[in-house]
Parts: sequence; C-alpha cells; structure tokens
Amino acid sequence: MVEPERRADGKTEHSLTVFLTGAECPFTCSFCDLWRYTIEGPTPVGALPHQLQQVLETVGGAADRIKLYNASNFFDSRAVPAADLPAIASLIARFPAVTVESHANLIGAHTLEFAGLIDGRLEVAVGLETIHPTALAQANKRLDLDRFDRAASFLLANDIDLRVFVLLGAPYVPTEESIEWTVRSVEYAVERGASLVSIIPVRDGNGELERLGALGDFIPPTLSQLENALDRCTRITRSVVTADLWDVQRLAACDDCRHQRIERLRRANFTGVVGPRVECPSCAPL
Repeated sequence: MVEPERRADGKTEHSLTVFLTGAECPFTCSFCDLWRYTIEGPTPVGALPHQLQQVLETVGGAADRIKLYNASNFFDSRAVPAADLPAIASLIARFPAVTVESHANLIGAHTLEFAGLIDGRLEVAVGLETIHPTALAQANKRLDLDRFDRAASFLLANDIDLRVFVLLGAPYVPTEESIEWTVRSVEYAVERGASLVSIIPVRDGNGELERLGALGDFIPPTLSQLENALDRCTRITRSVVTADLWDVQRLAACDDCRHQRIERLRRANFTGVVGPRVECPSCAPL
C-alpha cells in the first residue's frame, strides 16, 4: 500500500507499507485480531526477506518511508529471526525512513541493532492503547504506563522516532467516557514524545470482543465518536494525530452521509485541519 502521510514538521511523505506474514504475537490482547494474518510456529529464516524482495520488485517508484508491519513484533526473534535483519536492512537501504511495530516490552538491544543496520531513520510504532486504568489492566497486554514510559524514553534517548497507537472504544471503558479517555491517551503519548499518534477504532469480530459485548464490557465505537475524538485532538500541535480509516466502513453511521463524513476525516488526516461537520437531514449522528 502506497499513501501520503503528514508528518510533524509539516511535510508530506509518501509511505510504502508492506504487510509481512510471520509468527503470531505472544501478547494475546483482548481487542486484537491480527493473529488472523500470522502463521503457526516461528517465522522460518529467509521468509521475510523473500516476501519483502517480492514486494519491492513489484512496486516501482520511490517512497520517502517504508513501513514493515508483520502483525506481531519486529523485535521478537521468533517473529523476525535475527539472522534476517542484515538482509532486510540491505533490501530497504534506499528508503530515507523506516517504520516497524513492536510491543513496548520488546524494545531494547534488538532495536538498537536494527537501527545500526539500516541507512534510513528508524521509527517504532508502539501500542499504548489507553491510559484508562481498568481497561489497560484488563486488556491482557501485559503493559503498564511505567513500562510504556521507559520504552518511549529509550527510543528518544537513542534518536529513534516514536509512533503510537491509541484505541477508541477500548473494552471496559464506558461508552459515554470513550472519547474523553481516547483524547487523554493521545495527549499522554504526545507528552512522552510521540511524533505521530493514530486513533484506531476497536473493531469486533475476534470472538473475545463478542464475549465482552455480551457481558456489557464492550460496545463498538461509532463513526461520530471517531469524528469527535479527532476533532478534539486538532488542537494538539506538537504531534500529528490521525484517525485510522482501515475498515472504517464497518463503523455504525448513517448510510446517507457516511461517505462524506469519511472523506472529511481523510482530509483532516492529510491537512491537519478539520472542516465543518457534515449536516445530514435524514439522520441523527451515530
């Protein structure tokens, strides 16, 4: 996937995102369904460089950044064999910037090793998810705020950029408080040096969320909630805050104005400016 992306310095980058297939993440977070895109057992040595080479041979043209997303943790040697790091670094040598994803608990020596191998500037995407104390504790993520803070400080101290994922509609957050906790979580990430924060609406369908929904502990977020959360975050100027629009069509919304409202979010992601809210005479906001 190739798409433009606004950065904190006001410039627009063109990013090539490569979705790699490998071992499943060991952290079984209640809100996650990325295990669907992984394999049983460890990633075979050579598999990731082979996939990456195929993509780079197929996708022509230059990009300012390459994102290597493996539905797991880049710094987990079971998911990304250490023996493959030099080959991966060689394949992406032409990119000025590189983004990978990792759980905060796995950021450390392997992170510095990879940063030293690549020619481009490294950015690590980390899931903070929420700072709501109950929701974070119940997410089965095995993460607390102190550990996130240490990972963020480690990255910044080693001149590595930090990208953060924050959830909208996290389980155990009352729906009437969902927007407030999302905004507070975004602000927390920015205060700890995140140059980009992506608001990700939680999407059901992984089985666990259906179970939590039956217990009253999870209500899927709506398109209006995503709009409200992003609108409130536009006052943040030290970082780029965007709404994740992957599968956004699944969010509850009026069919008559859904497309216009999604396009408004898309423009806000790209420009940093939210336009007037869409007025639709045929619906109440969902």
